[in-house]
Amino acid sequence: MSAARGQLVTGNWQLARVKTRKQEAALAPRSFSGQLTSGQFAIRQCARPRVRGVTLVELVISIVIVSIAVTAVLSVLSMLAKGSADAVIRHQAVAIASAYLEEIRMKNFAADGVEGSRTLYDDVSDYNALSDAGAHDQLGAAITGLNQYTITVTVGAGTVTSISSTCIKRIDVQVRHTTGLDVRLSGYRADYADTSCLP
Repeated sequence: MSAARGQLVTGNWQLARVKTRKQEAALAPRSFSGQLTSGQFAIRQCARPRVRGVTLVELVISIVIVSIAVTAVLSVLSMLAKGSADAVIRHQAVAIASAYLEEIRMKNFAADGVEGSRTLYDDVSDYNALSDAGAHDQLGAAITGLNQYTITVTVGAGTVTSISSTCIKRIDVQVRHTTGLDVRLSGYRADYADTSCLP
């Protein structure tokens, strides 16, 4: 009985093995596209389109190209911003020099001595050798936001043809900014009260 059971067990095993081989034979010998064989078993891949990724070399090259382009754009923007800032500084310097020149030209021509304070300046010659660190108004008060400018004024005898040098004074206003910008404006003030100065 034990031998019969052994045969039966052996027979069942052989039957199971044959059935498994039939299943294997049904899968393995075919060569479909998209199938991979591993040992005696065939594995079918899903039918998906092949997707190709980006390689590391392509990624590095694209980063280099983008960084070069960004650097070029930023350098152009930097130059434009610097040019724009220079234009504002130049405009402010011209406005300061013009304001000083206009203030001086409105004073009397005849000198009556040098006053000690800008608030007391009453003639053109009082402004000679004036030097302000930062722009100031005609009362000597500092103007906020314009402290990076240095203003120097020189008043001397003017030289104009057919007018005596004692009848005209030349006013030079120099405005310098901390960036190195230097603006100079010049003007003349004539003695209109003296009729001998007229040509």
